[in-house]
Amino acid sequence: MCGIVGYSGKADAAPVLLEGLARLEYRGYDSAGIAVLNCGAFSVVKRKGRVDALAEARSLPGHLGIGHTRWATHGAPCERNAHPHVYRNICIVHNGIVENARALRAECEVRGEAFASETDSEVIAHLVAFSYGQRGDLLAAVHAACQKLRGSWAIAVMCSDLPARIVCARMRSPLIVATGKEECLIASDVPAVAAPGRLVYVQEDGEYAQVDGGHVAFYDAALRPVSKRPVACDPHTDLPQKGGFTHFMAKEMSEVPQALLHSAIGEDDRQYLQLFKVLCQTQYIYIVACGTAYHSGLCAKLAFEEFARIPAEVCFASEFRYRTPIFPKNSLVIAVSQSGETADTLAAASLAKACGIRVLAVVNVPHASLTRLADHCVYTDAGREVAVAATKSFQAQLASLYSLAALAAKARGRQAPSLAGLPALARETLAVSQAVRAWTPYFVGARSVFFVGRGADYCAALEGSLKFKEITYLPSEGYPAGELKHGTLALVDASTPVVVVLTCRRLAEKTLNAVHEVSARGANVFLVTNFSCDTGGNVRAGVLLPRCEEAYSPALSVIPLQALAYYVALACGNDPDKPRNLAKSVTVE
Repeated sequence: MCGIVGYSGKADAAPVLLEGLARLEYRGYDSAGIAVLNCGAFSVVKRKGRVDALAEARSLPGHLGIGHTRWATHGAPCERNAHPHVYRNICIVHNGIVENARALRAECEVRGEAFASETDSEVIAHLVAFSYGQRGDLLAAVHAACQKLRGSWAIAVMCSDLPARIVCARMRSPLIVATGKEECLIASDVPAVAAPGRLVYVQEDGEYAQVDGGHVAFYDAALRPVSKRPVACDPHTDLPQKGGFTHFMAKEMSEVPQALLHSAIGEDDRQYLQLFKVLCQTQYIYIVACGTAYHSGLCAKLAFEEFARIPAEVCFASEFRYRTPIFPKNSLVIAVSQSGETADTLAAASLAKACGIRVLAVVNVPHASLTRLADHCVYTDAGREVAVAATKSFQAQLASLYSLAALAAKARGRQAPSLAGLPALARETLAVSQAVRAWTPYFVGARSVFFVGRGADYCAALEGSLKFKEITYLPSEGYPAGELKHGTLALVDASTPVVVVLTCRRLAEKTLNAVHEVSARGANVFLVTNFSCDTGGNVRAGVLLPRCEEAYSPALSVIPLQALAYYVALACGNDPDKPRNLAKSVTVE
């Protein structure tokens, strides 16, 4: 959950590193740093906070350098713990986690080596320095160090003896290499290196790369040379701009209609027939995911069961990976991840593969680890999502998953409602959702907030609550409306706003009972619905959405909930694009 960059070429390294780090800041932003090699010495600038705190480093001389933006695991966010880490003639940056860092640190301390930080990553610099002292070969030294590591890593290493060389290693953490005219760049993700004329290579787990100026060589786990083909890099797609919006989150919410349109699977899609065959053979579905993707899985479960009559189970990937699951005959695991690099989801998919179960990945980022692991892949095509809190990617996942449910229904001679009208309905919903801005004063400073609903509305309530807590930092919970009276009602009073999602007409009376219950305890109630209903005067304010198929309603009802979180975050003085303690791509446990 950190971002790394590196540069070797003819240009000054520092400006390139800082630009790359700024593009990767969604991966971590509690501290940042760069190191540039010049005349056999490292110049290192590290700061707590965001990348713009490194502005003074732009003038550092040198044509070789590495940089890092951090999401803390070991040690508090501070200059001391920021990367890069230097030990003797070795400088490293690391994304991932060294699970046996304590034991390795003790091994180094026995040799009399002193540590300057609390991080797990610093031990890598010590191991490489020790091995380099024995071997005199940086690639061999990095390889020897990696044999001792347990966990996940994307590592970039410089040595003060080598004025143009960076050695990289990858294991369960993303890493790419880009080549241009007399230059090589390394990074955690494509946006950091995207530019016209550059070729991008994806490193696989266990592989090593060595760059020198404009030359790169790749090696397998035994340091045997391997050849790689570049993947396409589209600077327009991989370098998203705010386009006149104040925040990426606002821009990305406005792109929900396009995400729905482009992510639905139609008969003209090249994988349509292949997916149809897979779903014809499927008798049981596991959906594994984390966070927002987990909520899209809950919505999909309802669709698979209602339309295709296929039993489905939705599992937190972080729990599934440690289970000993019982897979019924002809099971299919659907792994959902916006980035395709979510560590827990990758591990859950790997477990399924090890058990001989087919895996279908639903991802938004091309060439991600999950797409290479899975047997089949559906690309949601929402476009790059920069804001840490997921918005359009949620609806994109829904469009793809609902399409799969419809395809599974067709495979059984059944028919699901069409998705064709959702993009237009989403545009209408975006317009009416602006009304929630007036609700903001009731939420700022609230002791806690509840989002409630039943069925598909409960799924939307869960996602609305997650968005709210992610960027407002206010306590929030999504809850089944019928369960409030079984204990949770004790928490409701006048300082507890309650948002009720109600798009299921057949459950309206039952859901409105919850409205009466919380209103009687003094709560301010806010209603998100798509039909007129008698609330008995117990609702403070509401928003009326366009009607859609009940099973697909979360694709629309979550839009005003996303908007509410955004406006309350602004009123609280928070940056909705970069919420504290979070990162976009969760590549560690």
